[in-house]
Amino acid sequence: MTLRGAVDRTGGTLLFPHARKTVGATDSARRRAISRSALMNPIAELLPATNVIADLEVGSKSELFAEFGRLFENGSGLKSEQVASSLHAREKLGSTGLGQGIAIPHGRIKGLREARGAFARLKTPIAFDAPDSRPVSNVFVLLVPEHATEQHLQLLSELAQMFSEKRFREALTTAPDAAALHELFRRWDGG
Repeated sequence: MTLRGAVDRTGGTLLFPHARKTVGATDSARRRAISRSALMNPIAELLPATNVIADLEVGSKSELFAEFGRLFENGSGLKSEQVASSLHAREKLGSTGLGQGIAIPHGRIKGLREARGAFARLKTPIAFDAPDSRPVSNVFVLLVPEHATEQHLQLLSELAQMFSEKRFREALTTAPDAAALHELFRRWDGG
């Protein structure tokens, strides 16, 4: 799926008709500059450094969702149980494991005004029913307002694109600490 207002990286087609003079399909430096300025990385905007954890120790999805619940309760004032319950409810519909050791559990939260994110690199990978059957070691939790639709889908699309890049996944694995992990998300420029 191509988002309106985005660069189609497969065909090089620019979907900003008014910006044709600024960005050429083959000019990757300009495309990155546009990505960093006019097209701010939406994931970095919803991921504060305090919501990034390196080497989290959990043994199951339930423990993982409880940890994220506590993180959001402490940092955002959301009820821990509400967060964990929302993540479990979505997971019952089907696994949010993408494969390649990545999962993007997400949920709708009543009363939430804007999307929030959190990321954890797990010390020991856990089973997540991913399509490739591999355990998950990198987890990005996305919480959106109860009635969010378009924004929710755009953020999930951005995350899927981010995690589809092998170089980005490798950098997540080798980052020394939470600050370095946060910086990877902050500096991601869309490829």
